[in-house]
Amino acid sequence: MLIKTKAIVFSTVKFQEKSLIVKCFTESNGIKTYFVPNAFSSSKNNRKIAYFQPLTILEIEANHKNKGTLEHFKEIKLATSYQTIPNDIYKSTIVIFISEIVHHCIHEEEKNTELFHFLETALLWLDTHEEIANFHLILLVQLTKFLGFYPDSSNSSNSFFDINEGNFITHQTLNSISETETLLFKKLLELKFSTPQKIFTASHRQLLLKILLQYYAIHLDGFKKPKSLEVLKEVFA
Repeated sequence: MLIKTKAIVFSTVKFQEKSLIVKCFTESNGIKTYFVPNAFSSSKNNRKIAYFQPLTILEIEANHKNKGTLEHFKEIKLATSYQTIPNDIYKSTIVIFISEIVHHCIHEEEKNTELFHFLETALLWLDTHEEIANFHLILLVQLTKFLGFYPDSSNSSNSFFDINEGNFITHQTLNSISETETLLFKKLLELKFSTPQKIFTASHRQLLLKILLQYYAIHLDGFKKPKSLEVLKEVFA
């Protein structure tokens, strides 16, 4: 079946010497994996390697056989050409980190337009704004809405957050974060991308990131700590 759709690149793996296997989240069909033969074999194709950088937003035409095998592109072009992400160390580090997160978290092979538009809108916001220090934290929180474990804030006046149950409780337990950590976490839940970024110190961001990754590990089977985590910590230290 010939499909025309937008697609966000989640990951690429080099196959043999000249080819690529590219995992994308498509607007029309969810997760799809494509085989790109001879990707490194000519100057024309070498220019296209830029299309497969982490979280690039593409417009593609592809043959979808839907047989559980690798699909093939017919045409590829950029849906959006990022203006700042490729040349900004902070933004590019965030993008690599987020690409690892979504690669391991999003597996659905069916249409999810709402999730696609959330990711697309978030990436475009990142590309067009300068104050982005809390971007990855806010995105990780908002993403849990689509993954099914967004924190229950119905008792947010309580002093402790239980990371196993995903709710606020009155007394500290083995599964809860501290009262100080909970106050920071409550602040984070209230943030939007447009909120002034200086609300947290660098140490606060490191602590919140640690809590969020622990929360993901508890609620997602097989969740892996991103390899880019240490680089992200260093860049935002």
